[in-house]
Amino acid sequence: MKREEKLVKNTLILALGTFFPKLAIFIALPVLTGCLTQAEYGTYELVLTLVALVLPAATLQIHSAAFRYLIDVRGGEKEKKTIISNIYGFIVPTTLIALTIMFFCLYMQPLAIRLSICAYFFFDILVQANRQIIRGLGRNKDYAVSSFISALGQVVLTFMLVLGLKKGLLGAVIALFSAECIAAVHLMIAGRIYRYIDPREINRATMKELIGYSWPMVPNSLSQWVIHTSDRLIITFFMGVSANAVFSVAYKIPSILTFAQTTFNMAWQENASIVSKDDDAQAYYSMMFEKLFDIAAGCMAALIGFTPILFSLFIQGNYEASYIHIPFLYIGMFLFTLSTFWGGIFVAYKKTTVVGKTTVIAALIHLVIAVLLIKPLGLFAASIATVVSYFALCFLRLYYVREYITIQYKWKHIGFVCLILLALSGMCVYRNLAMQIAVFCIGGAVCLFLNWSLIKAVVRKVKKIIG
Repeated sequence: MKREEKLVKNTLILALGTFFPKLAIFIALPVLTGCLTQAEYGTYELVLTLVALVLPAATLQIHSAAFRYLIDVRGGEKEKKTIISNIYGFIVPTTLIALTIMFFCLYMQPLAIRLSICAYFFFDILVQANRQIIRGLGRNKDYAVSSFISALGQVVLTFMLVLGLKKGLLGAVIALFSAECIAAVHLMIAGRIYRYIDPREINRATMKELIGYSWPMVPNSLSQWVIHTSDRLIITFFMGVSANAVFSVAYKIPSILTFAQTTFNMAWQENASIVSKDDDAQAYYSMMFEKLFDIAAGCMAALIGFTPILFSLFIQGNYEASYIHIPFLYIGMFLFTLSTFWGGIFVAYKKTTVVGKTTVIAALIHLVIAVLLIKPLGLFAASIATVVSYFALCFLRLYYVREYITIQYKWKHIGFVCLILLALSGMCVYRNLAMQIAVFCIGGAVCLFLNWSLIKAVVRKVKKIIG
């Protein structure tokens, strides 16, 4: 199978794996925003925020090493057992210690909610480790199925517990950890991961090598947490949980753009790692950046056009103040999408320290801007910090990637498209009908223009399959 065909196949499979969780978020969103108070919903979002903080700190991101190292030993059963056994030998005890500490730190919450939050964190760590193992073994279909199971469980249980039984915040958290538990067990059984867990294979040398690869990803993940979500804590501290709820809602629609980014990035990391040793890696990476840029820009343009419809459809309750922040967050998510392309190349060359260093610098920029501007600008401080920090991340990774490979860029095309996206983002702020129609038409046209050849190729493929 050609590299491009394999990338497309893996992207489509992984798209299902990332699509279902995003779909679950939007299906459950009207129930959560409609049935929970703003204070409860703000607390719920903080739980999700803290997951991204605790997971890398508790596990040293060793599950990321599972994916990268298993790619190189797909033909060796003993090597697989050694890697997976050491992954589990590290994450289980460290996670239990971290959650014991967390349980006592949550002393202000009722016991049932404390236990439910800890259970969610535990099963989320297990399911993330299992998914990276499954990807490393090349079983992307099992990854997609597990995501579907998790998403379906979350939606069904949220409707039952929050909407039906009126269990409020407790019901929402129970839905989260139950869905992750089911997904983790499914991966363990369907992927037969249990066959590769043998305590006798745990050894210091292997664990040290895996941690040596993964630990630079800890500051990377924590810094991503700072960029993505620390502003929620800053907003909560300075403005309260209700303001956090408003900003969290503003993030929901732009996060659709990260669906395309997450999907491509997972498949891209695998392909970039395999291609890194090929003679034509430079030409291949250059071609892939061109395609990624057009796809990401097209998706952003189309989303901007659909924003008024999506906002009215999915957001219930008093969240009108969220709307004006959406264009800023679109720009931030677009820049983040581009930065992950270069991040995939660093992973391919096992230069995780560069990934961590660039993200840490961007996170510090984000934190400084958010803290300094939160009082004079309110929620706009978080929006501005997001855009500036992701721009810095793009610039830094663009600079450092030159040390490993030379990529050719079509700068005139990139500049022209970015100007159009900025104009669309500015137009999106205005809520009058004429402007909304104009943004819808222009956004759709830009999306079609940038991806017309890809759309035609997909249509031909579908016709071939049908006919």
